[in-house]
Amino acid sequence: MCYLIQEKKFFTYWSVYCSSSSSSSLILLNSMAAIKSCEEWKPFFAMLTVDFAFAIVNILLKKVLDEGINHLVLITYRLSISAAFLGPIGYFWERTTRPKLTFRILCYLFVSAIVGASLTQLFFLIGIQYTSATFSCAFINIVPVITFIMALPFRMESVDIKSNSGRAKIVGTVVCVGGAMVLTLYKGMPLFDRPQSQTTVSIPQAMEHSIKLSYSKKAERWTIGCVALIVGTLLWSSWFLLQSNIGKRYPCQYSSTAIMSFFGAIQSAILCLSTERNFSIWVLKGKLEIITVLYAGMVGSGLCYVGMSWCVKKRGPVFTSAFSPLVQIMAAMFDIPILHEDLHLGSLLGSIIVIIGLYFLLWGKNKEMQNHAIKVAQEAEEMKEQESQLQVMTVSCDSRCP
Repeated sequence: MCYLIQEKKFFTYWSVYCSSSSSSSLILLNSMAAIKSCEEWKPFFAMLTVDFAFAIVNILLKKVLDEGINHLVLITYRLSISAAFLGPIGYFWERTTRPKLTFRILCYLFVSAIVGASLTQLFFLIGIQYTSATFSCAFINIVPVITFIMALPFRMESVDIKSNSGRAKIVGTVVCVGGAMVLTLYKGMPLFDRPQSQTTVSIPQAMEHSIKLSYSKKAERWTIGCVALIVGTLLWSSWFLLQSNIGKRYPCQYSSTAIMSFFGAIQSAILCLSTERNFSIWVLKGKLEIITVLYAGMVGSGLCYVGMSWCVKKRGPVFTSAFSPLVQIMAAMFDIPILHEDLHLGSLLGSIIVIIGLYFLLWGKNKEMQNHAIKVAQEAEEMKEQESQLQVMTVSCDSRCP
């Protein structure tokens, strides 16, 4: 009781001091507000950097996949380089703050490797090869919505239908699902004409039949690519939720990403050796494949996963996945002029619809966070008033004591 009274006296003297030196306390508060503002913008800039790096990774992967590199070989090399690159960094950087690595955490990281590394990358690589890099990035736009829907049963997100923020989140989810259906079911005409299309002379009947067959085969490949992207999107959204749980139990981004990449490399290698008996596929051909593997390993599966894990820890899975549409815009800047990919009307319309729905979802999420912050501030103000009343009571008690 005496310790409590002394502590209250200290806060009383500190408030008197702050009131007497208002200019210095104002400068201190302004500097603290500036530091807090910088801290709030760090996840935003981190995700911009991650999305730019992912766009370059997708362009390089599309290029080497067209040249015939095996999907699982690429994933194995990529994850192995990521584990070798991040392992020493995590060991020395986090050796004083790293908690004990239990068997339960290892199981979480093993499942995280399946959901977020080996199988997810396999399905996305199939989707990129059978469609295009721009279309694959456009399909990733629905990752925030799928993440939001999956987060509802686990109480990571909530929806209040009576509030504007809750209704905006529901409308955004429905609009994004509609845009994803347009992306999947409607391809449309190409928006840019190729120079080859100008030379349309009389074609023999046999050549016309072969062209129709090639078009039907291309449409079939496009459908397979869409299905692969759907599965990859579901796995990718599940990884964000799983990573939110891992970040609470093992808050070491470098070490957890290195272990996850190590498990993913083993899984991909076992799957590749069980399906392919030809060992010549493990030989990288040319400088482009070597550069792609190194960049995708160190940056794509290494630093980008570290950055996303850190953003999930700071802002949650929905905020981190909400930056996925930027990958499409950045990839299109390189995909169309460099790889000469066709931009179809269905991809453009579906992407616009998804981005509009995503805007509603993020607006509702931001409004909900603002309301929560106001509620917390009101509770803090009430606690402050109670503490001031307690201070008055303790001071009056001290005056009465002999």
